[in-house]
Amino acid sequence: MTTNLLSHPVLSDYLADKNSYDELLGEDGRLRPHWEIFFRTYCQLGNEEVSSRNNDILRLLKENGVTYNIYDDPSGFNRPWQLDLIPFLINKNEWAIIESGLLQRAQLLDLVLKDIYGEGKLMKEGILPMELIYHHAGFLRQCVGLPLNLTLYSADLARSTDGKIWVVNDRTQAPSGSGYALENRTTITRIIPELFTDIKVRHLSPYFNALRTGLNEIAPHKNLNPRIVILTPGSNNETYFEHSYLSSYLGFTLVQGNDLVVKDSHVWLKTMGGLERIDVILRRVDDIYCDPLELKEDSQLGIPGLLQCVRKGNVSIANPLGSSVLENPGLMPFLQSVSRYFLSEDLVIPTIASWWCGQKAELNYVLDNISTLVIKRIHRSASGSSSIDGASLSITQVNELKQKIRLNPSLYVGQEKVEISSTPSYVDGKIKQRKTLFRSFLVRNNDGYVAMAGGLCRTSSDSGKFIISSQAGGFSKDAWIISPEPGRTISVLKEVNDKVLPSYSDMLPSHAAENLFWVGRYTERVLGNARFLRTVMQVLAEGNKLNTENTTQTERCLLTAFTQYSYTYPGFTGNESEEKFSKPWFELKDIFLNEKRNGGLKYNFLQFHKAIHEVRDHWSTDTWRVLRTIEEELQHDIDLSQHGHLEMLHTLDDLITSIVAFIGLNRESISREQGWIMLDLGRKIEQSLLLITLLKATMVNCHNQEIEYNLQQAVLMNNESLVNYRYKYRMPIQHYLVLDLLVFDPNNPRSLVYQVDRLKPYLKNLPKPKSGFQQSEYERLILEAETLLKLTDKNELTTIAEGDLKYKKLDEFLTKMYGLLSGIPDVISKSYFKHVLTSQSIVSY
Repeated sequence: MTTNLLSHPVLSDYLADKNSYDELLGEDGRLRPHWEIFFRTYCQLGNEEVSSRNNDILRLLKENGVTYNIYDDPSGFNRPWQLDLIPFLINKNEWAIIESGLLQRAQLLDLVLKDIYGEGKLMKEGILPMELIYHHAGFLRQCVGLPLNLTLYSADLARSTDGKIWVVNDRTQAPSGSGYALENRTTITRIIPELFTDIKVRHLSPYFNALRTGLNEIAPHKNLNPRIVILTPGSNNETYFEHSYLSSYLGFTLVQGNDLVVKDSHVWLKTMGGLERIDVILRRVDDIYCDPLELKEDSQLGIPGLLQCVRKGNVSIANPLGSSVLENPGLMPFLQSVSRYFLSEDLVIPTIASWWCGQKAELNYVLDNISTLVIKRIHRSASGSSSIDGASLSITQVNELKQKIRLNPSLYVGQEKVEISSTPSYVDGKIKQRKTLFRSFLVRNNDGYVAMAGGLCRTSSDSGKFIISSQAGGFSKDAWIISPEPGRTISVLKEVNDKVLPSYSDMLPSHAAENLFWVGRYTERVLGNARFLRTVMQVLAEGNKLNTENTTQTERCLLTAFTQYSYTYPGFTGNESEEKFSKPWFELKDIFLNEKRNGGLKYNFLQFHKAIHEVRDHWSTDTWRVLRTIEEELQHDIDLSQHGHLEMLHTLDDLITSIVAFIGLNRESISREQGWIMLDLGRKIEQSLLLITLLKATMVNCHNQEIEYNLQQAVLMNNESLVNYRYKYRMPIQHYLVLDLLVFDPNNPRSLVYQVDRLKPYLKNLPKPKSGFQQSEYERLILEAETLLKLTDKNELTTIAEGDLKYKKLDEFLTKMYGLLSGIPDVISKSYFKHVLTSQSIVSY
């Protein structure tokens, strides 16, 4: 069977470029047993089926919104996650060695961290140079004396071409990738379950159970039921998907710095019901940004006063602030001695040969051999990797780099350039050789560490590329640990401990509430603008055929109204309006597709998109599929010289359908709790304000009978109410009947009174202050609006005195309604989103 597989066409491209060490082949040139089992199943699928499954993987990841944000990437900011369908296989014997080495390394670095910020024995006894630690940007003097435990640890491993395993990088700041590893496993399991048929694979859930337990263990005051949050820099961070994914999977609240506040030496979460105390923070923000009061003063990502809470023992952080000092390639030459000092044993997994330039002999070696080494700074740059392949530099660049090293030798390390072994990868429909890094994850648990039986693999984007990083492109792989356990062990379902129930409330965090509120508002804003823009375009397309005076005046009124409705000033109201009236399609296209045009359709969609991503854990898979469809609809340009107006209309039709689908999906899938209240509250307020703005722009000014008829018909079309009008009134369109339907009809879901009726219970059910039963300001505003609707004489709104140019009563009514309803968001924001603490005097009398 092995001979047949080696001669199988599926492996021909891989075997044509044989490396000195191969993950696929053993020393005897035969397939390794676990790879033989894997490819036997793989070949049974056939090339066409494998290609189809690969497309399914890419589609599923895209629809699920799985992204890795690469800055300045020409393909866009939210880059779809790339997953190789061929996993990285590790047999049980090899994994036993790797696991023991990782456990040893995590324990060792934990001791180093304690020593650096504690007694400092390693530096006092000359085992570690002081410059190596104190010149590192991750050393925080503010953390000296704090009891620090390394809760999380991650290591990048590689196999050299001689078959040895090496540690390439240590990650202790805020190790990322475990969420992507889980998503990779879930995707492969769902799309190609056949690959697991004859091969036993260790599952990942024990690691995440250990993570949950480990975070519970570090809670202050031995709290058995701590409140745990995940601190993220926000949706612009490169791994934001993972932050949201882990938040949903682990059941921890995802927060940003401005969601938290320090009060009475405790950290509190701002929620709609008030402040809730936080016990543990799983941070994904670099430590220097975590406390602008004591660390980086211009940081917008942290919580002022956080370090003081840590000193008081009132909050625990994983990993602790200051732990990034261990992300130091300069430590590697000294770790063997450190291991013998602390553990009285050698390293199980060696580190790549490294030379710290802070020592004279090592500096000279690096300068003399710079073209054969990889040069690294002892701390990573803000943009990520700081590795430089000396062989890739020109003579001028080499000299410039040497000069930098000579100026600050203690900041640089030279590392041996170890060629990485090849592993099978599915590239462009063929199996080819690619270099692979394996990242494993460990968490402190019960005074020891637990390693994930798997991990995240990253492959080079092409076979000749030496430095591997996600920012440089490339693909990810799932990592399979071949299990000694009987049966299939591919489950990634989390185990739930039902012995302890949460003691904290289910109040929605203020940041999430605010973003859900704005998702609702921007949903209606995009939908309203799209519908009105479509209505205007349809009128223009039909009016060009008639070309009468009244038709032209109707078009001008609608174009002006659209500018007022969308706030895309100056638009059709400025000094250049006459020129735009003569060629309106170019202005309409700009409003439609220019993402920098304030009030424009694409501009509003991007604001909607941003708010969506801030609370991405609230949306279903079907919802992400709809959002991806909308993104694709708005990406292409339109040439107006080639029937572009028709293409714009088609695009608007598809956009409107997708937005309506988004609304419908959420109506059916979101639980009717605070999240839904804030989402639909935002929608109803925006619907109300847009309807009032539309009526003011189209039905307040007086025109001749035909123009008013045309405008009223356009208003009904825009609000999807033309059919309702004809069914209810069975007579030609009339001004007062249009107002009756769109303002006062309680059975019309597009009417103003309908929105107000829905707003009232939403506002009533918002959390109330604990003190007293006084009516809130937003309840007073909605009550006034409801009263105004009930007491207004509908007939008076359409009366007009001789010589008047507008319906004054209608204008006054709409203006007052707008003032009442537009005040509600401001009151809600002050009550539930801001949580401004009362200032206190520091002087006592």
